Amino acid sequence: MLDMYDFGGDVWLCHSLQGQCYNFTAFEPAIDTLKEVEAFLSENPTEIVTIFIEDYVHAPMRLSKLFTAADLMKYWYPISEMPTSGQEWPTVTDMVAKNHRLLVFTSDASKESSEGIAYQWSYLLENESGDPGIDPSACPNRKESQPLNSRSASLFMQNYFPTIPVESEACKENSVGLPQMVQTCYAAAGNRIPNYIAVNFYMRSDGGGVFDVQDRINGLTLCGCNTIAACQVIVKT
Repeated sequence: MLDMYDFGGDVWLCHSLQGQCYNFTAFEPAIDTLKEVEAFLSENPTEIVTIFIEDYVHAPMRLSKLFTAADLMKYWYPISEMPTSGQEWPTVTDMVAKNHRLLVFTSDASKESSEGIAYQWSYLLENESGDPGIDPSACPNRKESQPLNSRSASLFMQNYFPTIPVESEACKENSVGLPQMVQTCYAAAGNRIPNYIAVNFYMRSDGGGVFDVQDRINGLTLCGCNTIAACQVIVKT
């Protein structure tokens, strides 16, 4: 999840206000991070990366030129093959076989037709971020998203992080609150398992934390088991 802005005649990663990047909010040129993504995909030929762009880039074709400069187009998942109307996505095995291992989505609808970058709200459902997304009594959809129980989009992003992050609270949040919220959003989304989980301080927990939750989700998705390990065929000798 990257916030990208026009800044200094280039595209920069920046967390800012009102669509304007400033010297004191600019982080680094986006090309630096994208080159790290290219290195990861090159060194890990069975891995898949998804990038969600909060898009404040207005210069024409600047984003597509950026990904070309980072040598990432060879991994690009083309819009022409993206499932629409809630249809199922291909398996990881199929995506790896085609080398379609980079999914890129933008928050700017115009970029789909002008630059071939998928408009995320046509393919993705998402719950509200910040404090509304950590209240276990409800799981409201983000205002840009269709309702979570809609079947017109097949990917689901679950946000789970407070509006004001506090690192000292992350262990409890990721160990107790997150599993509860996954269950709440699972019900709100019509028994849909999230494809992505966005959290703060993902390494912090009082136990398995984010990794345990993701393991359980993957196990349920793959074989209906409680963990990925439980899906493995045990060969007796």
